[in-house]
Amino acid sequence: MCRNIKMLFNFDPPVSDDEVRAAALQYVRKISGFNKPSKANEAAFIAAIDEVAMASARLLESLETTAPHRSREEEAARAKGRNAARFGD
Repeated sequence: MCRNIKMLFNFDPPVSDDEVRAAALQYVRKISGFNKPSKANEAAFIAAIDEVAMASARLLESLETTAPHRSREEEAARAKGRNAARFGD
């Protein structure tokens, strides 16, 4: 899994459309191997991002949980701790 794609479910406040689109962009970049497509592939690249973003938004809207909402600050602190342990700081 691409490390740049972040978990988006069960946050308060809920995930924004921009965050879903950013995750879709990272996914399409990963599977296509293109950071920026050529002009010939640009339409297909953008269409793929749109489709992945729509599917992701539908998924997030349909998921249910009884767990309490996550805090973005707490998740960021946990990630920072994992990175410090992994890479030293």
